[in-house]
Amino acid sequence: MSSIRVEPFGDASLRVVRHMEAISPTTSGGTAEWAQLRQAFLISAGRVTKNQNDYPGFKASIQTPSRLPEPSVKSPFRIVGVLTMRKFLKISGALVVVLILIALALPFFISANTFKPKLESELSGALGRQAEMGNLRLSLRSGSVAVDSFSVADDPAFSSSPFLTAQQLRVGVSLLPLIFSRRLEVTSLTIADPQVRLLRAPSGRWNYSSLGASSGSTASPAHAAPLPGGNFSVGELKLSHGSMTVADVGSSKVRKYENVSLEASNVSYSSEFPFHFTAGTPGGGTVKMDGKAGPIDSTDASLTPFNLRLTINNLDLASTGFIDPSSGMGGRMGFDGSLGSNGQQATSQGRLQAEKVRLAPDATPATVPVTIDYATTYDLRRSAGLLTQGEIHIGKALATLAGAYDMAGATTTLDMKMDGTAMPATDLQGVFPAVGLILPKGAALQSGTLDAALKFSGPVDAVVIAGQVKLANARMTGFNLGGELGALASFAGLGKSGTDTEIQTLSSNVRVDTAGTNFENMNLIVPAIGTLTGHGTISARGQLNCHMTAHLASNTVTSAVGNAVAQSQIGRALGGALASLTGGGGAGSGAKGGIGIPFNITGTTAKPIFTPTLTPGG
Repeated sequence: MSSIRVEPFGDASLRVVRHMEAISPTTSGGTAEWAQLRQAFLISAGRVTKNQNDYPGFKASIQTPSRLPEPSVKSPFRIVGVLTMRKFLKISGALVVVLILIALALPFFISANTFKPKLESELSGALGRQAEMGNLRLSLRSGSVAVDSFSVADDPAFSSSPFLTAQQLRVGVSLLPLIFSRRLEVTSLTIADPQVRLLRAPSGRWNYSSLGASSGSTASPAHAAPLPGGNFSVGELKLSHGSMTVADVGSSKVRKYENVSLEASNVSYSSEFPFHFTAGTPGGGTVKMDGKAGPIDSTDASLTPFNLRLTINNLDLASTGFIDPSSGMGGRMGFDGSLGSNGQQATSQGRLQAEKVRLAPDATPATVPVTIDYATTYDLRRSAGLLTQGEIHIGKALATLAGAYDMAGATTTLDMKMDGTAMPATDLQGVFPAVGLILPKGAALQSGTLDAALKFSGPVDAVVIAGQVKLANARMTGFNLGGELGALASFAGLGKSGTDTEIQTLSSNVRVDTAGTNFENMNLIVPAIGTLTGHGTISARGQLNCHMTAHLASNTVTSAVGNAVAQSQIGRALGGALASLTGGGGAGSGAKGGIGIPFNITGTTAKPIFTPTLTPGG
């Protein structure tokens, strides 16, 4: 047995002895030990002489002079008792056993369902929506209450179906208040396998905007009513393995996101809290957000301030639901940038990178990536914004894009301008297939620059592009325009030698829409042939329908006329047409300083067909 050290305590020690004498020794756990303890207190009181040998196992020390003072109530002495290790372990073990027994017995005495009304009431108040729960089960091993099913009602202005449903809700609780006072203190919420429905009205308002708002509240933001859940807070909030659908009210277009996960800590309506969000996009892409949000806006949750980093990988544009599938637009997109909001205006900047872009039905995906560095501001209440910086990179080609966009309606609309100067044509030809423009087989641009001044207007999935384009000093290898003119080439005396075409300039007014591309005031100067002018269309599927006039160079006209008249009946007819067009066919007459020969271009951009006509525009 370890020692018990008893120090002088004066009259208090004597009183302890008297109480000990009034108690039966049998209750002390042993008569011998009881007598030893009594003797130690007598020594402390100064009533017997100290002899440690008489009391084995005890050490009685008196920190006083050799003559003890007379008993006095005011004597400031204290007793320090150190229990034996054996007794300490026995007591500790007993406490542990008691706690284990309480924990095992607690589920039999406390029904978790007794907390159901309180939980439903607190969550309903915090969300401003009716929250309903299934059966509750208490699990002390995990320190939580398991709810078999859980649902949150939608804003009645949007839908009568639930806003959120889940197979299970796990509510983390503090054990000590639960065990000793049967009080439920929530520390965490984990929602397993949730299904969330996000709906947007034509006005641009979302069904989650009223989350947490007072029912029927019409307070202005400056005098916002207190949140029902203004005092609600939870240390940890999790959503795991969820799904989320996004749609416009009354629209059949639905975007579905899988593997939705949300983690947030120290969640409160009145302060900022960190969060982490991930989701799988339609078509196999991923979205990740890391940032902070709050305090939650009491009138419109969509206006809650936030700052986050957004990363998107491998987003399939055609599968997002934001684009009408009939538009033919598609491709894979990645994004890395920042988003922030002060509750009134949102700002964003970052980089978009798109691959295999397709902008027309039956078009072939672009063979080169398109990168856009941008910055934008967005008015949250008007659902409209401005693109303040937009730099489009295609290889070494650079174009700028700026203007306005409006997301208030069912489809985002654009009103923007793009300008590009001296852009290398060799880099741009990789995006020609995306608009349905396929160069003839084996043809490629080896040089040249392109200028473009275009305006983008209308809905994003049916945008209209209009403006002017100009190609200069270009060389197309693998394609001899003179040799492809057929009968027109024979009539004009153009040889088929060579495999390339030199283009001095090619300019036109263009308009691109869902039907295809329309060319007006086209002017093509090919030194070996002359000048080709006209108008026409390229359908969304690449079909050509162009009406052109070839103004031949003067040095090719004289021999061409003689040869044509001397040939077949067709040649003589073409000669007569030429004479009527040129007033007799003198060299140097006609438009553009040369002979004007009308012809049509049909077929496809990959395989054009040139056909002479008897009348201009025929």
